[in-house]
Amino acid sequence: MATLGKTTVTTYESLTIPPGRVRLLTRRFPPMVFVVPALLVALLMLAPLVYLAIRATDSGSAIPASLFRSRTFDVTRNTALLALSVAVSASLIAVPLAWLTTRTNLPHPRYWSVVAALPLVIPSYVGALTIVAAMGPRGIVQGWLEGPFGIERLPSIYGFFGSWWALTLFSYPYVYLGVQAAFRGIDPALEEAARSLGLGPYRSFFRVMLPQLRPAIAAGALLSALYTVSDFGVVSLMRYDVFTRAIYVQYQSSFDRTAAASLALVLVAFTIVILALEWWVRGRAQQYRVATGAARAVRRVDLGRWKWLGVGYCGLIFVSAVVLPMAVLVYWLVRGTSAGDAVGRLWGQAFNSATVSLLAGVVTVALALPTAVLSVRYRNRFTTLLERQTYLGYALPGVAIALAFVYIGARYVPSLYQTIWLLLIGYAVRFLPQALGAERVSLLQISPRVEEASRTLGENVLGTLRRVTLRLARPGLLAGFGLVALTVMKELPVTMMLAPIEFETLATGIWQATQTGAYGRAAAPALILIAISAIPSLVLSRRGLDQAA
Repeated sequence: MATLGKTTVTTYESLTIPPGRVRLLTRRFPPMVFVVPALLVALLMLAPLVYLAIRATDSGSAIPASLFRSRTFDVTRNTALLALSVAVSASLIAVPLAWLTTRTNLPHPRYWSVVAALPLVIPSYVGALTIVAAMGPRGIVQGWLEGPFGIERLPSIYGFFGSWWALTLFSYPYVYLGVQAAFRGIDPALEEAARSLGLGPYRSFFRVMLPQLRPAIAAGALLSALYTVSDFGVVSLMRYDVFTRAIYVQYQSSFDRTAAASLALVLVAFTIVILALEWWVRGRAQQYRVATGAARAVRRVDLGRWKWLGVGYCGLIFVSAVVLPMAVLVYWLVRGTSAGDAVGRLWGQAFNSATVSLLAGVVTVALALPTAVLSVRYRNRFTTLLERQTYLGYALPGVAIALAFVYIGARYVPSLYQTIWLLLIGYAVRFLPQALGAERVSLLQISPRVEEASRTLGENVLGTLRRVTLRLARPGLLAGFGLVALTVMKELPVTMMLAPIEFETLATGIWQATQTGAYGRAAAPALILIAISAIPSLVLSRRGLDQAA
């Protein structure tokens, strides 16, 4: 604030503005231009849950019979058993990997840090496909053994064992990445103090380090469990009855969708419980230094003669989760091509995948923007509620969202049914939290004074948003767009149930080929999906390692 003669002016970062143009952005009520779209998005996010509740109660007394029959108990037990088993086994794989790559003198730790996270780029249903193609009763391994040993059929891998195997291999990075970050954030002085008190490297790990890692391990394990509960492709390929597969089978085999809706509601409740546990663990995970301290290099444990055993462990995980799946896909690609399998549809599938992924990224980022602005710039109980509402996408597995929008489209908006627009809406509901999270991060980094200066110069809310906020928040918008687009390209149940007739993507092409045992035809789209997903993952991994160094 400064006075020049009789004129008072206000300065915002070198901008001199007459007092009559000064406006306060902080309002009791946020602008309706943001509130109305955010409310519509909240209603859209609620629509699947409301549909499931209404549909499940349509038949009145049939609901208890549907929920309390033996099949429902079996499905619930199978889902809980699989989620718990995957969470435990993923943690048992991830914690030693993270320790080896961050706290020991393992050779080439940067290389192993990158490759240990690579299974995330392989869609789980593609990983399950390679396991079936290689280790199935009539798979590649059986073919190799038939000649010299006369083995005509291997034991079946279908059911719980195959599902657990595939989901563990391709979900352990959820635990690994969090635990690795936790290792890097632990104060080395704690370990040094334990060693000075006479504890050896292994006792100091279990008595000092492990308690510090428990929140990261628990959060990663719960994420693996959540991923398992929402998975559709693996359990369907492995023919293991959990909620997602049971819902889809019920949807396909019965004209009355009440039973499918009832199962979907139970699945949503199951998922919300896991989400609540994850949020609770994340909220209590606060381990920090009481002072800033001085930066110091971590004293790495000398593995001695066990060094090559550590290399062997990392190599075994890498070969099992990355090399073997890729080798199986290449094998079936060569075999399918040499046998004359048609690959002409591949280009159409790739074009459709790219188109819907890009459109879904744009639509989802646009729908998330009003809620992101309200939650950052006009935070109160109402806007916080709107923000939390959008995270229903995490609590609604893809098969439940698709089931709801099939009914809503066919019953209430037939003009949208079997169109690309209903598919995009399903994607947006499923992946809106991803876009919202990236946008909020960028908006939080923008000083409100810049927007206030724009308003004092005469711009309205939308003008400030277009000319100032969106330009400064471009990194977050692009990150949200890229994340949604990549995830949409791999999405299976929403695409299968909401896509127009004869609209094929790479994901549905893989699925259709596996249903007929045409592994050669499934290999090409699977390899393309992996290649597309690997590029940003490798870039982010290298950037994270550079920052850690």
